[in-house]
Amino acid sequence: MEASPHRSVLVAEVVAFATGERDHVEPWVAVDATLGAGGHAEALLRRVGSAGRVLGLDRDPDALSLAQARLGGFGDRVRFVRAGFAELADVVASHGWGRVDAVIYDLGVSSMQLDRGERGFSFRQDAPLDMRMDPSGAKTAADVVNDYDQAELADVLFHYGDERHARRIAAAIVAARPIATTSELAAVIDAAMPAASKRDQHPARRSFQALRIEVNGELDQLEASLPQAGQVLAPGGRLVALSYHSLEDRVVKRALGEASRGETPRLRVLTKHPVTPSERELAENPRSSAAKLRAAERTGAPWGGDAA
Repeated sequence: MEASPHRSVLVAEVVAFATGERDHVEPWVAVDATLGAGGHAEALLRRVGSAGRVLGLDRDPDALSLAQARLGGFGDRVRFVRAGFAELADVVASHGWGRVDAVIYDLGVSSMQLDRGERGFSFRQDAPLDMRMDPSGAKTAADVVNDYDQAELADVLFHYGDERHARRIAAAIVAARPIATTSELAAVIDAAMPAASKRDQHPARRSFQALRIEVNGELDQLEASLPQAGQVLAPGGRLVALSYHSLEDRVVKRALGEASRGETPRLRVLTKHPVTPSERELAENPRSSAAKLRAAERTGAPWGGDAA
C-alpha cells in the first residue's frame, strides 16, 4: 500500500490539550478514537516519551494498515483495534487499561479516503457508490440513493448536508434511478441545481457529505461515543475533538457543555471558543480550513456508568 498523503490537522494543539503540557513519568494512556494514518498518535507518543501508551481505534482496515506501518517502531506502546468509536468504552475495558488520560477524535472523512477513488467518497473521481468507512458495513451510498423514498432522501440531504435544494435534488435522483457511480450521481445533482448555487463550490459537495454521514451513522456514533469518553477518563484526563463541519461541532459543543454544567460538573471546558488552524497551516494544508478543536478536562465528579 502506498504511503498516505493525509496530513494531520492542528497536531501541536491536539498534543498540548491532550497532555496538559506537563512531564509524564508514569504510564500515560490515550485513546485515539479515530486513528486514521496515525499522525496524532505519533505526535502524542513522541511528546510523552516512554511513559506513553496509545489505544488506537478505526473501523477502516486501510487506515489501520497505514497506522501500523507508521507506528510500528513504538512496539507494544500502541495497540490497534478495528472498531468504531461508538464501541469506545467496551474496547477500553477489554484491554484492561482502566481509566485513561486522554481521548482524542479527528472526525469526518480523511484525505486518504477521499483520495482513494474506488472507495466512492469523492465526487471528483468515478467509482461505485460506496462511501463505507467500514467496508464490511451493510449499507452503501448506492442503497441510500436507490432505495430511500424521495422524502427520506430529501431529509438526509437537508439535515446532514445543509442542502437548501434538497427536495429538488431528491426528486432528480429518484427520476434518474438506478444510479450506480459517483460520476452519475454528481451529474444528476449538477443538472438539478440552479445556476446561482454553483458559483462557490461543487454542486454535489453537500449531498455527498450528507450521504456519507447517513451511510456511516456518523452523528449517531458520535453522540453515543462522547459520554463514553467522559466515563473512561481519569480525573484530570482530557477530551479533545476535531470536527470539520457544523453538525459535528454542534454535537461536540453540546456534549461538553451539558457535562460542564450543574452543581457537580463532570467536565471543565478548556476552549471557550473553538481553536482553528493558523494562517501558516491553512497555507500548507488547505484541507484544514474547516477544522475546529474543542477540549475539556474531567473533574473528580462521578459519571454515570463509572467503574467501581
